[in-house]
This record gives sequence, structure tokens and C-alpha cells, in this order.
Amino acid sequence: MDIQGAAPAPREIDTSGLPMDQAQALVLDELRALTERAEPFAAILLMPAPPEGRTPAASASGTSTADRVRTLKTIRPGLTALCRGLAFVAPADIPAERAEAIHSGDQLWGCPTMATQDVTAARAWAGARVGD
Repeated sequence: MDIQGAAPAPREIDTSGLPMDQAQALVLDELRALTERAEPFAAILLMPAPPEGRTPAASASGTSTADRVRTLKTIRPGLTALCRGLAFVAPADIPAERAEAIHSGDQLWGCPTMATQDVTAARAWAGARVGD
């Protein structure tokens, strides 16, 4: 076994207990921090259940959808260069627009993505991605 070339374990980001807007902001903050380390990585994103009713445009902290889009555009080059994969663990009943964003992979995130309801499958996929 060659430990010298061992890849780091995937980073697990648990936002499952947060409101969706806070979860999205936290995911982007964590991904920014991972790209700033300038090392290859994969991440497992434990996402919250969808909110009842309409999602507000801004959170109580003032983070708007436009702010999150700008942040993603800023970190996308780092994701493209360093991210080996993002595994989203999300409930089956997520809204269609969120499911589309999760599955958009390289187009939106700049790296491969997968979505599942099974955290074990997400961990295995992400682990294989950093082992490549």
C-alpha cells in the first residue's frame, strides 16, 4: 500500500438542519475554503429538506440568490481545477429547479456531480473520485 500518494478523504458538509438559503450559503463558503487550499478534493453535501411554500429571495442575513450566483462564478475556476466531484445527498422531494442545479455538473459547478438519497453511496462515489 502506497501511503505517500494517498488522497485526502472527501469533505463532508452537513447542512441538513438549516433553512435552504443558509444551507446554500454555507456550501458555497465551504467550497470556497476548499478551493483556497489549492489541493484536489471531493465533497459530500448533506442537503436539507425543501421548505414549505415559496423560498424567499434573501435570507435573514441578507444573502440573496444573486449573491450566491456571484460567489459560485467566483469559485468555479477553483472547482474546475481542484474539485474531483460533489456528491449531493438530498431528499427525493426537492424542487425541480434544485434537482436541475444538482445534476448540472460541469455546466454549473465546473466539476462532476451526483445526487442520491443514500449517504453511503455518496461517500463511496466521492471517495472513488479523490482516489482517481
